[in-house]
Amino acid sequence: MNSSQSRFFLALLPPQEIQEYANQIKQYFADNYASSGAQKSPPHITLQPPFEWADTNLSLLEATLKEFSTQQIPVPIVLSGFAAFAPRVIYIDVVRSPELLTLQADLMSSMEKNLGIVDSVSKTRSFTPHITVAFRDLTRKNFHAAWPEFEKRQLHFEFTADKLTLLIHDSRRWNIKSEFSLVRF
Repeated sequence: MNSSQSRFFLALLPPQEIQEYANQIKQYFADNYASSGAQKSPPHITLQPPFEWADTNLSLLEATLKEFSTQQIPVPIVLSGFAAFAPRVIYIDVVRSPELLTLQADLMSSMEKNLGIVDSVSKTRSFTPHITVAFRDLTRKNFHAAWPEFEKRQLHFEFTADKLTLLIHDSRRWNIKSEFSLVRF
């Protein structure tokens, strides 16, 4: 029996004005460096990378996330400047706070323990929180042209992330499926 599956990931989304700022930068990369891949999702900090999940089990996934979220407290987030995973990705740097690192680690272990969802790559790599503005379709040549321009660019935002967002892929782009308030009762 092969039921249909969808692709999902879990993230923290910044407030609207920060999303708009990040979207302007994504548009700049699309216009000036032929990199529009990052426009296929709202600006976000990935906590659980993309995974496949059966559509028939969506309610279990959402119930598990709701349960997880009620045991979390909102997380202070600081965005500071730009950084890169050379030679392909340029992103808005997210300061690695203990609160953010704990939330991400707890989420990954909850997903594994309760749902059997494991991201093998994350298990071998340390978590680097970031908001991507250019990736994958950014050529090496364009990366080397763009990076000096962004490397020293100043940027500073602070906000409190109070929702965990589940995003779903519709075969073209990522859309918000549901949101879960971080509220420890």
